[in-house]
Amino acid sequence: MSAVEGEPGPGVENSELSQDENAELSPDERAELERLRAETAEQHRQGNGQAGNGKARRRRHSWRAPVSIVLIVLGCILAPIAVIGSWAALEVSSTGRYVATVEPLIHDPAIQNYLTDQITNQITSSLNVTGLVNQAADQLNSKGLTRISSLLTQFGPQISSSVTGFIHSTVHSVISSQAMATAWVQANTLAHQSLVKVLSGQGGGAISTKNGQIVLNLGPLIVVAKQDLVARGFKLASSIPPVSPTLALFQAKDLGKAQTYYRLVKAGRIILIVLSLLLLAAGVWVARGRRRALIGAGLGLAASMLILGIGLDIGRGIYLNSVPGNTFPTDAAAAAYDALVHFLRLTLRVVLVVGLVIAIAAFFTGPSRAAIQTRSGIKSGIDWIRHYGERRGVSTGPVGEWTYLHRRGLRIGAVALFALIFVFVGEPSVVLVIVLVILLLLVLGLIELIGRPPAEPESASETPESASQTSESATQT
Repeated sequence: MSAVEGEPGPGVENSELSQDENAELSPDERAELERLRAETAEQHRQGNGQAGNGKARRRRHSWRAPVSIVLIVLGCILAPIAVIGSWAALEVSSTGRYVATVEPLIHDPAIQNYLTDQITNQITSSLNVTGLVNQAADQLNSKGLTRISSLLTQFGPQISSSVTGFIHSTVHSVISSQAMATAWVQANTLAHQSLVKVLSGQGGGAISTKNGQIVLNLGPLIVVAKQDLVARGFKLASSIPPVSPTLALFQAKDLGKAQTYYRLVKAGRIILIVLSLLLLAAGVWVARGRRRALIGAGLGLAASMLILGIGLDIGRGIYLNSVPGNTFPTDAAAAAYDALVHFLRLTLRVVLVVGLVIAIAAFFTGPSRAAIQTRSGIKSGIDWIRHYGERRGVSTGPVGEWTYLHRRGLRIGAVALFALIFVFVGEPSVVLVIVLVILLLLVLGLIELIGRPPAEPESASETPESASQTSESATQT
């Protein structure tokens, strides 16, 4: 049988909408569905009236679709730049964030080994154990103790090696101690302002540039190691003069560009974030099908964060290949890079999950067949639970009726509340996003469960009529 003229065809999914589901649609969605119905009916009419020549009228293209696509694509392209800019500016503007970034380095075995080697070399070179052994041998020889002098000269290398080994093991135990971890945090806390000076072009301080690298002054750590050596009975360590070795943290070959980029990012960090959000919002607003545009924006945002994550992995390989192994071991350089981008990775993962949540939420609140079936299944389950409770005397009463009448406002309020919690939380994480989404779903489900539709008046009026009809049937019988 041919389709009845003017009725929507099988492609229009709204034909399966119930009255309650149709009431849930926004005015824009109803207008879109009515437009689809009209187009389907027009296609049927054209198919019946123009079967002879086989020509169909071309669908008119709107300017909204390309403009929406361009705006959403620009917003997704700008999103990774905004994330990187916000991360970079926050690293230098917040002492707590910077210390949280570098604090794990002192607990990394590769960094501990590197620091142990650097501090041991500085101490042994300052002590000059071989020179002290030779000096003692000369003094013994001048006093006629040639036998002892020759033995001391013969075993001088072994003595020097033993002293170096003792210093190395002692320094390593100090490096892995809580006292050194505290000194590391204190040194980096004081050095934070120096890092800002480096990026702003002023230089100086505990952090500076040296041979195309950003280096950290290890002088305070040397002091802690000296104190521990003296406490262990190695009194010779007290004669070590003040030294200020450095630890190469990151390559700075393009420090001039980094300084320029830092100044731009610091000034435009908020602007980049706001501009990216405005582009995405404008793209969704301009689109004819806003729900589909919102799904595309969410998926595009997630895809841009995925590309950023891939870029960080590629950058990690490039960085490790550019670091000379004789100045900074590869494992230590890898640990430094991973610590540097730790919060950047966390941020992009949060944005990625948020984009996916937005896309999924937009899809399952839409008029597609899968969304309708999913909502219908959930609604049937909630109705069953409500009716089960009512059959056992548990009813929400007037509160349930009020909740049902104001369910749309309650849903919007719940979503807005959880959005504000996410925006104003100090350090959002993927776990926080998942927890907030689960709690939001529970709140929305609770609204549906409490919301009790008012009793239909027909059901009350049907009871007397049914009784009268029953009595009439009995009389006739």
